[in-house]
Amino acid sequence: MEKIRIGIVGYGNLGKSAELGIRQNKDMELTGIFSRRNPQDLQLQDEAIPVYHLDQAAQMTDQIDVMVLCGGSLSDLPVQGPALAGLFNTVDGFDTHAKIPEYFDAVNLKAIQANKTCIIASGWDPGMFSLNRIYAEAILPVGETYTFWGEGVSQGHSDAIRRIDGVLDAKQYTIPVPEAIEAVQNGSLPKLTTREKHRRVCYVVADQGADRQRIEQTIKTMPNYFADYDTDVHFVSEDDLNRDHAGLPHGGLVIRYGQTGSNNDHSHTIEYRLKLDSNPDFTANVLLAYARAAYRMNRDGQFGAKTVADVAPAYLSAKSAVEIRQQLI
Repeated sequence: MEKIRIGIVGYGNLGKSAELGIRQNKDMELTGIFSRRNPQDLQLQDEAIPVYHLDQAAQMTDQIDVMVLCGGSLSDLPVQGPALAGLFNTVDGFDTHAKIPEYFDAVNLKAIQANKTCIIASGWDPGMFSLNRIYAEAILPVGETYTFWGEGVSQGHSDAIRRIDGVLDAKQYTIPVPEAIEAVQNGSLPKLTTREKHRRVCYVVADQGADRQRIEQTIKTMPNYFADYDTDVHFVSEDDLNRDHAGLPHGGLVIRYGQTGSNNDHSHTIEYRLKLDSNPDFTANVLLAYARAAYRMNRDGQFGAKTVADVAPAYLSAKSAVEIRQQLI
């Protein structure tokens, strides 16, 4: 079987999950882990996997088919995404919704110049939820779509808090407002603001002597992350964080209510739900499916940046076209 040679950039929770996920994909092999840290400081789950400094990646373009970018959306991917798109086929889970158009343009410019295929924003939202919004609105053009996240730990938002000066560690929970879900599920088609749909709860370990008031204010006013939400910030000890918030669960729900008929007198509901025991494990597996797609699309001459909307489902599956027709259609 032809093996797709995968590189992983970043070795946090998502990078570690990607390492494990590759073991479940028989058409993939892990070529190496790339990090900005000293390679000797990384302790891999499989010590046989080579570790490289990120600066070495440019010398390994002939050894890697797809780079899976596992950095954060706040400051890692805006730099790494375009830079690596000029060298490799890539896939990432960039999840700052408001900045996806400008990030797409930056990656697209480099990917087209290098004849590479780079699939951005391909986690579960954006990603799987994006696809379900597209399908549902295409099928039911008259109606309303609602997306709820959580209750669960957001990796991107937690990472954004950890980047604040004086923060040692943090976990951020996204929590749907129960009254909002109830209003949607009873079919009343409410008009809901961002603040009315979700709230955010942050548990923060601050450095000794850090200005907690400044940290809290920085979190609550952070654009694209917390400014549009009611946000609670709790300062806890490192022991408390490790004891009470060790897991990384998440999930969410996309609901589309639509009407058909001559007088819109027939109502229909489409729901897509995720309940994730491990947010990074699931997200990593989504990225790996799209890594397969990036490899195949590049082979077929489809260059440039792509989103999940541009990828045919068959490109994601390890099954052949015949197997898909026999088993899944």
